[in-house]
Amino acid sequence: MSETDPIIRVRDIHVQFGRHVVLHDLDLDVYRGEILGFVGASGTGKSVLLRTILGLNRKQDGTIAVLGRDLDKVNEEERIQVDMRMGVLFQHGALFSSLTVLENIQVPMREYLSLPKTLMDELALLKMELVGLSPNAAKKYPSELSGGMIKRAALARALALDPDIVFLDEPTSGLDPIGAAEFDELIAKLRDTLGLTVYMVTHDLDSLFTVADRIAVLGEKRVLVVGTIKDMLKNEDPWVKSYFRGKRARQIVMPDQNTAAGAGG
Repeated sequence: MSETDPIIRVRDIHVQFGRHVVLHDLDLDVYRGEILGFVGASGTGKSVLLRTILGLNRKQDGTIAVLGRDLDKVNEEERIQVDMRMGVLFQHGALFSSLTVLENIQVPMREYLSLPKTLMDELALLKMELVGLSPNAAKKYPSELSGGMIKRAALARALALDPDIVFLDEPTSGLDPIGAAEFDELIAKLRDTLGLTVYMVTHDLDSLFTVADRIAVLGEKRVLVVGTIKDMLKNEDPWVKSYFRGKRARQIVMPDQNTAAGAGG
């Protein structure tokens, strides 16, 4: 696998539940080191595609290659190796309520590795520090955490095995604007420092404007358009236009329209 090849390559994917077709002839490439924002109207299948790539949903047709490996052709051991290089932050965090923060972060370590407890404790505390969680939170249970702390704990768990790819399902949902902005900054910082590839399902326009390198739009059971935020602002597809240039869209001045504004970030 070369550096220019997609780290995730999805081709001709078809997924349906009973007679209900959710995805059909869907193609998507995700490249190493990018933050891809994945958007679409509610119920179009954004989370279904994410779960299909992860192998949690069964597809009826098409191919998915991750890290250069066709997931239909790998053996069990190879599949485990691929799974270990992917981390997931599920919507709402999905922490185990009966486990402490430290124990939640250690779940992937216990599943895939054989390490002494003291080493797992050290690694889990390191992941907590990476995501900005105080060591004081280690012994707390999810019910004792704020929404922002739950997201950070879930992100720490996603990073437990030092993955190449992190999947984020609505990572800023339920957070106030300040907390959401801080989480966006954290994602960007982790991508830059750890060399992560980030696949982010989101409705958050601020996240798309501030951290996404490219955006993929899902509609009509397939990916309608892929491009930068600048591409989205120029696109004339009715849904894309309404989403990115509608009444609730951010009023943004692109750098080439106003150099001073661009220089100010």
